[in-house]
Amino acid sequence: MSKTKVVKATVLAVILGAAAYFGVRQHEARPVAIGDTAPDFSVPALPSGSVDLKSYRGQIVVLNLWATWCPPCVEETPSLVQFAEKMKTHGVVVLGISVDEDAKALQDFVQENHISYPVGRDPDRSLSARYGTYQFPETYILDRRGQVAEKVIGATDWDDERIQNFVLDLARGPNP
Repeated sequence: MSKTKVVKATVLAVILGAAAYFGVRQHEARPVAIGDTAPDFSVPALPSGSVDLKSYRGQIVVLNLWATWCPPCVEETPSLVQFAEKMKTHGVVVLGISVDEDAKALQDFVQENHISYPVGRDPDRSLSARYGTYQFPETYILDRRGQVAEKVIGATDWDDERIQNFVLDLARGPNP
């Protein structure tokens, strides 16, 4: 085979290989933003069962991605627990999704902090990756249609009147 044919074959192979790579590789998902429909998920729940976002459609959902080893997450836990109790009578549900790998440490934390809202596990962080979560805690407030109405990055004081009024306004809004 002549040198020219070898070069042409090599160039063609590189072009075809690059085309195949870019054609089949998955594009990195962008972070979930306000106005987006929240991706559905099902993750294992504590102590058993699962947390399925789809089953909460029609309710206001406060989706909190967190971890027990995260100081800001631990700091916001008491106010989030109180918020969950206060808001459940208004059709608002808080879902905690932990990225903890240690299920026992997570279970102990949930019991010690009297967390009564559903807590799911995402130890491999596949769900947090789908949402584009890069900092914990990160919270998505979803309207009744499952669309992101607000995104809170970092710890927040859930006793704050502004956040409570925002969520109550969503709860009073139209049903889908």
